[in-house]
Amino acid sequence: MEKIHIMSLVFLVIIFTSEQAQSKAFLINCGTNTTVTVDGRKWVGDLETITNLTLAASSSQSAATPDSSLASLYKSARIFTDVLNYTFQGIQGDCFLRLHFCPFPFQNFNVNHSSFTVIANALNLLSNFNVPAEIFHKNNYSNTNSTYSSLVREYILFNLDVLLLHFIPSKGSFGFINAIEIVPLPDRIFADSVNRVGGNEVNLNLTGRGIETMYRLNVGGPQIKSSRDSDFWRMWEVDSSYMITENAGSEIRNGSNITYVSSNDSSVAPLLVYETARAMSNTEVLEKRFNMSWKFEVNPNFDYLIRLHFCELQYDKANQRIFRIYINNRSAADNFDVYVQAGGKNRAYHQDYFDPVSSKINTLWIQLGPDTAAGASGTDALLNGLEIFKLSRNGNLAYVELFDSAGNSVKKSNSTILWVGIVAGVASVLVIGVICAFLICFCRNRRKELSDTKDNATGWRPLFLHGSVLSSIGKAKGGVQSSYGSIMPGRVGKRFTLAEIRAATNNFDESFVIGIGGFGKVYRGEIEDGTLVAIKRANPQSEQGLAEFETEIEMLSKLRHRHLVSMIGFCEEQNEMILVYEYMGNGTLRSHLFGSDLPQLTWKQRLEACIGAARGLHYLHTGADHGIIHRDVKTTNILLDENFVAKMSDFGLSKTGPALDHTHVSTAVKGSFGYLDPEYFRRQQLTEKSDVYSFGVVLFEVVCARAVINPTLPKDQINLAEWALKLQQQGSLETIIDSHLKGNYCPKSMKKFGEIAEKCLGDEGKNRPTMGEVLWHLEYVLQLHEAWVRGSVTDSSLSMSQPPEDAEEKGKQALEEESDRSQSDG
Repeated sequence: MEKIHIMSLVFLVIIFTSEQAQSKAFLINCGTNTTVTVDGRKWVGDLETITNLTLAASSSQSAATPDSSLASLYKSARIFTDVLNYTFQGIQGDCFLRLHFCPFPFQNFNVNHSSFTVIANALNLLSNFNVPAEIFHKNNYSNTNSTYSSLVREYILFNLDVLLLHFIPSKGSFGFINAIEIVPLPDRIFADSVNRVGGNEVNLNLTGRGIETMYRLNVGGPQIKSSRDSDFWRMWEVDSSYMITENAGSEIRNGSNITYVSSNDSSVAPLLVYETARAMSNTEVLEKRFNMSWKFEVNPNFDYLIRLHFCELQYDKANQRIFRIYINNRSAADNFDVYVQAGGKNRAYHQDYFDPVSSKINTLWIQLGPDTAAGASGTDALLNGLEIFKLSRNGNLAYVELFDSAGNSVKKSNSTILWVGIVAGVASVLVIGVICAFLICFCRNRRKELSDTKDNATGWRPLFLHGSVLSSIGKAKGGVQSSYGSIMPGRVGKRFTLAEIRAATNNFDESFVIGIGGFGKVYRGEIEDGTLVAIKRANPQSEQGLAEFETEIEMLSKLRHRHLVSMIGFCEEQNEMILVYEYMGNGTLRSHLFGSDLPQLTWKQRLEACIGAARGLHYLHTGADHGIIHRDVKTTNILLDENFVAKMSDFGLSKTGPALDHTHVSTAVKGSFGYLDPEYFRRQQLTEKSDVYSFGVVLFEVVCARAVINPTLPKDQINLAEWALKLQQQGSLETIIDSHLKGNYCPKSMKKFGEIAEKCLGDEGKNRPTMGEVLWHLEYVLQLHEAWVRGSVTDSSLSMSQPPEDAEEKGKQALEEESDRSQSDG
């Protein structure tokens, strides 16, 4: 490695070659005097055009081949341990600035320890930047099968004539840069005034600001490589990995000729972006109240410009597709009609929105949903492309990014990060040292206890390393962990040995499998005393479902009710994580409704199953501190024992309810498609009424005996909740009930049952009944049916719109009786 010394200020002047002058672009291949051609563009080595000056920096060549379309460009880098300056003259106007980073071994330099700052003129672009950590975090966040080995940071700078780039290593560290790309913009691609989300227009004052490109997506289409955006060489990612539910929108394409609304729009995005889109209506699976949602991680305390690209590819008239646009759960636009905004079909159009993000928020949600109030014949939504830009504040675009061991970002303002980082770093080293010493001693003791272990699985960490959940539960309940095979004094139950589990399942015989989930498989087993059990074994080769697995242990350790599946014990031997439950002889409620050869349930049995499940949910909501929200209510999580008594199961997604001074729990959307509360889906605000909505879908599933989502049916029948609710509101629910029930149910009870389900599916949680009220009315429905069977039903009825005053009180009384009975049973 060669190092060149200078006596004066480091300075590099890039002189136009004739070919670069024609293209008006600066393409610099750093750390070499070699010119390389990539996608028809020549990248000139940064040593090739230096005039009478040298660099206080080192160059390095990589022996590896980077996994990138720019591989030949990333084989060299300029390394600097002192300030490195590049000066570019003759830009004249606005431009894209792209900095290319691709870490590779630099002899005595460890790239993992690199840290540097980049300043463009007076604009701070990067501070204390560590490339490998950023790449690792990007791979973690992208949720795709792609593995990124390089990084490109793109900026937009305004009104330039000379651009001076300063690369400044952090004290005691170094930095590197692989390539620099400057592409002039002939036209201003941003308007000075744009709409503020939830407010009036705002002036961006771009002349005194800089912009960083955070995300650029080709929505509904494939990745567009930079070579296909031949004017400005922008990369457009696919959008699916950022969607909350990819199936919320289907991809559509149109090969027709597409034109720009304005000639200046040709600089905004290539036509390829507008030839594909994602639209809701073609999914044929969503009800009208759901949205297409994208979630992005952003830096707090910055202003953001959100650019949405539209092109109507299907409809040739106005009012055929009208929708709403939400940004961070606030309405950005109502009654949005792409055809009207663009002035016709196949017209490329974009809309910008300004949204300042507070210091307490690090995510940005973009959601498009149908505007049902508009009365459009096609109340769905459409989007072709999406860009998110960060605007500088006070001359700063940088944000120091720290990452934990899991690759999660912990971010601080760069004005205070230095001293905070030093103090925190010293404290962290001390704390980590103590923790490591403790873990080493702890693990040594564990290895002694498990010295007979021969087949430890790789890729799986035993439960005791994930928070000692079982240990803490045992202590919290006053129990002491016993040796294998003993009974725990607390509610966790028996600690089984792996040998006992293998004996119970015939060494995990596949013929014993009764269910499969994200965590692994569920086996039917028989323990020594002849008791049948269900054995849930976490997959040792994957950590999928680990958090849910631990949540289930935590929940079941403190829950006991006749209508909740009980946990008998566990096993955490030899890197296995296994839970043992009571065996539910009649399987899932769904298996007795459709899709299997099991006997069909009578109307009374279905009502009793719904009542049992409602009792279990009512206990969850009211029988624990703050209550517990199940979050995954569906017919496959309602199990039936040998006497067809229904019990709620699978608490892996459950969340403790809001504190007394809160109305909801803010959390990422999880659950099962078709059962999700649309209000929770839109706002990410979980409440007990989210369970009520899901239970309403269950009620319709019980009466109709069909899947909640069936894409093979006609469009208006695909989503059961939407279809059944529509018929219920029309008073014709009986036309779609299960044929096995015809003539074997009380019409009045069916009418009341439909009213309950309708109320549960209210658009807003505040309009839905509580589970206590649902329980009371279901019991009344059962009484109506039994009276009908006896031939003594009367015309007296209770209206769901005015539930009895003591409905909740009766529900609580029933809850106390069930809890007392469960305690005595346990």
